[in-house]
Amino acid sequence: MTPDHLFALAAFAFVSSITPGPNNLMLLASGVNFGFRRTVPHMLGIGIGFTLMVLLVGLGLAGVFTAWPPARHILKILATGYMLWLAWKIAHAAAPEGAETGARPLTFLQAAAFQWVNPKAWTMALGAVALYAPGQEIAAVLWVAGVFGLINLPCVSSWTVLGLALKRALQNPARLRVFNYAMALLLVASLYPVLTG
Repeated sequence: MTPDHLFALAAFAFVSSITPGPNNLMLLASGVNFGFRRTVPHMLGIGIGFTLMVLLVGLGLAGVFTAWPPARHILKILATGYMLWLAWKIAHAAAPEGAETGARPLTFLQAAAFQWVNPKAWTMALGAVALYAPGQEIAAVLWVAGVFGLINLPCVSSWTVLGLALKRALQNPARLRVFNYAMALLLVASLYPVLTG
C-alpha cells in the first residue's frame, strides 16, 4: 500500500470512526452513566470486534449478501430489533430518585457482537474494503483491518471521555433521565437509513 493510499485509508478510518453513530452514542451514554473504567470492556469490544469484522468482510464474508440476498433482509430485522432493545436499555439506565438500578454497561462480547448488527459498522467495513482492498488480496485486507484497529479504538473512546465531561452537568436525576431518553431516541433515529434503504 502506497503512502498516499495509507494516508487516505487513515483519514477514512478516522472520519468514519469519530462521527456519531450507534457505537459512539452508546459510549457517550455509558460514560455518563457508568464512568470510564466500567465502560472499558464496551470500548474494547467495539475496537476489536469491528477490526475482526473488517478482516472477515475483506476475506470474503460480504459475498454472503450476493450469494444469498435474503441475508440482507435478515440482517436488517436483527439490527432493528437489537438496536431498539439497546435504546430501551439506555433510556432506563438512570435510576428513579432514591432507587437502585440493575443497569450495567455492555460487556466486551456484547459490544463485539453488536458490530454484526450495527448498520454503520457494515457500511464502514464494506466501504473500506471496496475502496482500499478492492481485489481482496490478503495483504491489503490486513492493512485495512490494521489501520482501523489502530484508529477506531481511540476515536470511539473519545465519546466515553465526552460522557465523563457531561456527567457533572447531569448529576441531577431528572437531567440524567432526559439525557438518557435523548440518547435512546438518537439511537432509534440512527435506524432511519436502514429502514428506508
